Amino acid sequence: MLIPLYDDNPVRRISYAYVNWALIAANVLIYAVVQSGFVMSVETAENASVSYGMIPVILFETMRLPDEFVAIPSWTTPVTSSFLHGSWMHLAGNMLFLWVFGDNVEDDLGHIRYLLFYAACAALAALAHAWAMPESTSPLIGASGAVSGVVAAYVLLHPNVKLWVLILFRVPVKLKAMWAIGAWIVFQAVNAYIADVEDDTAWFAHIGGLVAGAVLVLLLKRADAPLFDRASLPLTASEAGPPTRDPDSSLR
Repeated sequence: MLIPLYDDNPVRRISYAYVNWALIAANVLIYAVVQSGFVMSVETAENASVSYGMIPVILFETMRLPDEFVAIPSWTTPVTSSFLHGSWMHLAGNMLFLWVFGDNVEDDLGHIRYLLFYAACAALAALAHAWAMPESTSPLIGASGAVSGVVAAYVLLHPNVKLWVLILFRVPVKLKAMWAIGAWIVFQAVNAYIADVEDDTAWFAHIGGLVAGAVLVLLLKRADAPLFDRASLPLTASEAGPPTRDPDSSLR
């Protein structure tokens, strides 16, 4: 298993990845306040997963939630479910991926389009899970589907960027994004293929997010954000370093 740690890929078009940091903050805050058990009761956390998580049988209206759990229309839960997590480790893993990859995708899409991209990936990933397991009565929660979309966009835009990744939770290695993310995608696909209804991980949501991200980035990326690192922007003054003097030129 590969865990991303850091990428040497500064943003070029925006001054700060405001949307990406806001998404991370929202996920952390919701978990800390609603689901951690430190602020609200454990019962409240469990009820939130039922009320705001995406439950396939509820989404497809083959079953109904008891009235005390109904808080929002079921068609909104493919998005709201992405802001809930099952544990601190679940949250930390998703936010680490978002921290490493999200700022560059926001840079390549722009703030508003990145927010729309993220929400669309979350929704389409949840729908992929519901389509794969339409009779499931378990709430789907977590940002993994949306994050998978961000990862897919990143590898299409920046396959040659070097990443520091942790292999098997122990060995740090520097790899090109295409190899690190490619191995991660293969891992998702294999697990989706062998998964059964008892599996706690929504592998098909990951696959749905990957496909959604790969398609949507083609539609939403900036015109000056090429795919596959085929071109790079001119260096800024700070990146280019101090100017050199042409010996044949005169100072003015």
